[in-house]
Amino acid sequence: MRGDRLISMVLLLQTRGKMTAAALASELAVSRRTILRDVEALALTGIPIYAEGGHAGGIALDEHYRTTLTGLTENEVRSLFIASGTQLLHEVGLGAAAESTLLKLTAALPARHQSALEQFRQRLYIDPLWWWHEAQPPAFWADLQTAVYEDRCIRAQYENYNGEIAERLLEPYSLVAKSGSWYLIAKRGDDLRTYRVSRFRGVTLLDTPFVRAADFDLVAYWQEHLGEFVSHFSGYEFTLRVHPDRIQFVRWLMPGRGVTLATDAHGWALMRLQIDSSEMAKMLVFGLGGDCEIIDPPALRAELIATCHTLLNRLAPASD
Repeated sequence: MRGDRLISMVLLLQTRGKMTAAALASELAVSRRTILRDVEALALTGIPIYAEGGHAGGIALDEHYRTTLTGLTENEVRSLFIASGTQLLHEVGLGAAAESTLLKLTAALPARHQSALEQFRQRLYIDPLWWWHEAQPPAFWADLQTAVYEDRCIRAQYENYNGEIAERLLEPYSLVAKSGSWYLIAKRGDDLRTYRVSRFRGVTLLDTPFVRAADFDLVAYWQEHLGEFVSHFSGYEFTLRVHPDRIQFVRWLMPGRGVTLATDAHGWALMRLQIDSSEMAKMLVFGLGGDCEIIDPPALRAELIATCHTLLNRLAPASD
């Protein structure tokens, strides 16, 4: 729409200063002739915009024309403009809006902050995503968002950590991104529960509305239940004796999920660990190979021995 384009032109000129008609046309995806007509329209509304011809010419705003954000300290400005990935916002359809907001804030900053802004943006970046992040959302991602925004029930097929798939009738309250993974907070019966979005195997958006609890507060709920949530999804405990060369690897792979109980004279560490399931514990032990020893529980050792026998039988060459 033309109104949006005129606003964008003013913000671009406030942020970048003088620009050529060709540069503005390219930025706003219109013709040079349209840009010149827009300049005339802005001037008629009283915006102090002017165009200069010649080699060094271009289109610019009067340098005193600026909407300012007053009262901001330097650290407050930095907190607004910390460079951060917008992938999560794009996943919920707000990426373009976030970029537009930053452009508007930049244009409205007091002049004393303008020169330091780009310098700061090149010195700090926060990436909220884990190294391996699924590029494409699930096929039913749009239905989950619609259910949350419109307070509509869903019928979902959800895979539990034991691999079983169960059907659930849920009232979706909120979506939460944690380390690049999305979680759904939903009411099932009388209880609010947390579901990992990647474990949904099917979602049917229903026309049935639901009424949210009036006292529900998303941030307060998440912070209150975070420890309980982590405990639930890291409920399998086991103890390993780990070679000194692999201790840092285990700590890197499982940050915050283990404690070192003791270290013997040879540098081997007795580590008590928490993980999501015995299956994942077996994967860790197989990865460490001869650089670890299972101390507890005995059932984990028995499961590993049985799995090793199965692998040996499967990998052994067939007899003639």
